[in-house]
Amino acid sequence: MRDPRLTKIREEVCRLNRSLPTYNLVVMHSGNASGYDPESGRLVIKPSGMDYDVITPENLVEVDVATGEVIDKHLRASVDLPHHLYLYQHMKDVRYVIHTHSNYATAFAACGKPIPLVLTAIADEFGGDVPCTPYVSNEGDTIGRTIMEYHTQAPAILLGNHGVFAWGSTPNATLKAAVMVEDVAKTVWMAMQIGSPSELPRQEALKWYDRYQNRYGQKAA
Repeated sequence: MRDPRLTKIREEVCRLNRSLPTYNLVVMHSGNASGYDPESGRLVIKPSGMDYDVITPENLVEVDVATGEVIDKHLRASVDLPHHLYLYQHMKDVRYVIHTHSNYATAFAACGKPIPLVLTAIADEFGGDVPCTPYVSNEGDTIGRTIMEYHTQAPAILLGNHGVFAWGSTPNATLKAAVMVEDVAKTVWMAMQIGSPSELPRQEALKWYDRYQNRYGQKAA
């Protein structure tokens, strides 16, 4: 039976999924977004192969995070469900996950390369390189385990030969991470057409990261 406590999270996850094509992070059916409610112990995720413009809060698929059981079997969950489950089970503060194949970021993933720390915008959002894993199979929890092995403080990672995973504690933070991965990947690629971008020293990156994460914007006192 569906949990009535998930009404708000269904709305947020619907919004996230519909935002992915708006920001040119996906084409056709690729990619997905999910959200997790720890109070109920359940997540909701995009149905497999569904067009983004027909996704509604009601047709998202509800899943028990502890067991992986699909609660409402009227639609199939995304084939990436095992990876989302693994992240929620092993990243205690994560409440939303987005997976994309956005072009510029995935181009780095196709080459097995991280997005290097050559911009203050990368330092601001990610605190260092956006890491890239080796290629791994999509069977079982292999992707989830690999993300856990290679992730850093950055709220995103490139999967070798595959695409992007981003996560966060709020829907907006998660969407921002996914959008920023693609934005900085595009800028770095453009810089590489001109010459060889110079990397920021690690200590400088930490200064930018601290300022942006702790003193930027209108945060409550």
